[in-house]
Amino acid sequence: MSSRLLLWIAAAVIGFILLCAAGAGVLTGGAADTGLACTPELAASAPASSSPAPTPSVRVSVTPAVDGRYPAIGRWDATQVANAATIIAVGQRLNVPQRGLVVALATAMQESNLHNLDHGDRDSLGLFQQRPSQGWGSRAQVTDPQYAATAFYRRLLKVDGWQAMRVTQAAQAVQRSGLPTAYAKWEADATMLVTRLAGTAGVPQPCTAVAIGGQGWVKPVDAPIVSGFRTGQRPGHDGVDLGAARGTRIVAASAGTVSRVRCNVGAGSCDVDGHPGLGGCGWYVDITHPAGVITRYCHMLTRPLVREGQTVVAGQQLGVVGSSGNSSGPHLHFEVHRNGDAGSTGAIAPQDWMREHGAPLG
Repeated sequence: MSSRLLLWIAAAVIGFILLCAAGAGVLTGGAADTGLACTPELAASAPASSSPAPTPSVRVSVTPAVDGRYPAIGRWDATQVANAATIIAVGQRLNVPQRGLVVALATAMQESNLHNLDHGDRDSLGLFQQRPSQGWGSRAQVTDPQYAATAFYRRLLKVDGWQAMRVTQAAQAVQRSGLPTAYAKWEADATMLVTRLAGTAGVPQPCTAVAIGGQGWVKPVDAPIVSGFRTGQRPGHDGVDLGAARGTRIVAASAGTVSRVRCNVGAGSCDVDGHPGLGGCGWYVDITHPAGVITRYCHMLTRPLVREGQTVVAGQQLGVVGSSGNSSGPHLHFEVHRNGDAGSTGAIAPQDWMREHGAPLG
């Protein structure tokens, strides 16, 4: 047995142990759990706030760390993350769809940078810079994060067709800002915080249960196939499109090493929605597995959470679903390649491979 194969086996064994850690079971068969699975690393943290982080009194699925404080996540310090958790928790209590949580966070990011401000333009105050003179409530009310979030959601839910709007359009329909497109730039960060906080106890968890097939493979997202492999209409389509919602977690289909992390577009940025004809996979990840198998994950919303050369286990989060690159809407484009060939000639039908390896797609 070669030393390279031994290394792969060791990685798989370690992955199994990690997935079973802290009381998290590994499930055989069934649908993949959408909870955060074995994500050991976060983006570089911003400096922690010098003031104590507020603890939301609304408790749904968002709770602080053991010591009562929230961790910094990415550019957002503990105080900002705690305010985001309050906004998310209020939305969950009101049964607001996840898209609404993203709209609310993007709005608060633009209006206050997730700080509960006691000042603003004219009489604007609080996380959402709501104005008492415009009927949002008293000064004390709009500077109460729970009240402010509730008021925002109630107005959002009254907007006809808000779920079909872009984030910036939905936010503007509520806020009526003088900068109507300013909310767009916060969508990626808002989605990231909702993904990290909603339903994951407020702290990015190292491990949770994930459905891994008997051969060590798991579906990258739990979603239907909306476009097949090399169909008559799309003979050059080297993978399948899985119709998952924006912000859905994408996980590694099996243990391996991240061989590529790229922004791939014909022109412009991967941090905005693409469109048909633009060309490119947007933000994408390639993972190299044993025996020359390669999997590819395209059109992510933001820069992937992994780096080139990093070893990952089956079920480990790679990023979230988006619509970057050559894309008509949010989905995951998923490919499987053989013989170490990441090009078109190495592509095989992903649905056949995954079914044969105990993790059928769709």
